[in-house]
Amino acid sequence: MSNIVALNAPPRRQRLCDRTSALVDCFARQRRIPDDVFWLKENAELLNILECTGRSLSEADLEPHLTFYHQLPDRISFFPQYYRFLLSIGLDLEDLGLPGTQMERLCAWVGTQKLAEAELSDLQRAESRRLLARRGVGSGLVDTHLDDRLRAFINRPETFALPNKKAAYELTHIVFYLSEYGRSDPQLDAHALMSLEYTGILAHLEQNMDLLAEVCVAIRQAGRLPSPIWEDAVRANLSGFSIVADDQMALTDHYHEYLVSTWAMVAAGADDTGSAVPVGRCVFVQPDGAAPVLRAMSAALMSFGQTRSADWEQMQSGVLDMLDEESALTLQTTVASSPLFGNFFEIFARATQL
Repeated sequence: MSNIVALNAPPRRQRLCDRTSALVDCFARQRRIPDDVFWLKENAELLNILECTGRSLSEADLEPHLTFYHQLPDRISFFPQYYRFLLSIGLDLEDLGLPGTQMERLCAWVGTQKLAEAELSDLQRAESRRLLARRGVGSGLVDTHLDDRLRAFINRPETFALPNKKAAYELTHIVFYLSEYGRSDPQLDAHALMSLEYTGILAHLEQNMDLLAEVCVAIRQAGRLPSPIWEDAVRANLSGFSIVADDQMALTDHYHEYLVSTWAMVAAGADDTGSAVPVGRCVFVQPDGAAPVLRAMSAALMSFGQTRSADWEQMQSGVLDMLDEESALTLQTTVASSPLFGNFFEIFARATQL
């Protein structure tokens, strides 16, 4: 008699539609509680990605959010400082299939209270405008010159040829809002497209897969195709993710990289890359990837001092000679990933002396 142990393990890879129910339950019930602002952030991000990728969920799938949904009027009146999170979650729940129509009333209340006028950031004003417009609350609640300022910001490629994560993420989110998350043409001009390209180059140099995934999505929402090298890097990163059911591990994990990488792969038509989601409190562990080179490349360039040139062809061999083998490979792959690398380098080199 043989002893055979059958392991009822989930499949290693699943399409997003097969992971959705487990993801919703994980973020709604297992990781944090709704009184935690990080719960609001995590669930707003997950539901937003599910909604903008065209998911259609059953009432049973969304049941973990039912109580929270019904509490939204009380929460938004008591915590108006979190109105964008609360509106985003409620709107997405209704649009994903949760029965209810209260978000029209709550959007109207936010408009009446003029909460958008409390926003100092144009990016937050743009998000508020989009959220309220989803239930017909007019764009007159924010200033009419908002688009002009947003476009002026993204139309300066020089900003995005130097490391500045805040600016980089604002760029991708401005494209998300201008395109209605891929539902309309954001009408980006050549300078804005160059800004996205430079941001992608920097993200690949740094091996920042979170930012690189957002850049790939934004480029597709602008009606263009991202570098295949960038999308391959995001796919490899997502494929290597470990999702661990663990009650003890800290939640300072890489859940956001997992979510936006999933989003990028759905946009690219590669929706079979993500790991299955186990039952329970899950932690998202990002795999080790290629060696980042951004810091080492910057140090190498600075060491050239007065002899530093803005011409990549002239600087290439000297920079590569100062890098270890893995970093040099990352740099060479990045160069091959974009036809605009030479233009990017003219700014990145900072060869003009004071």
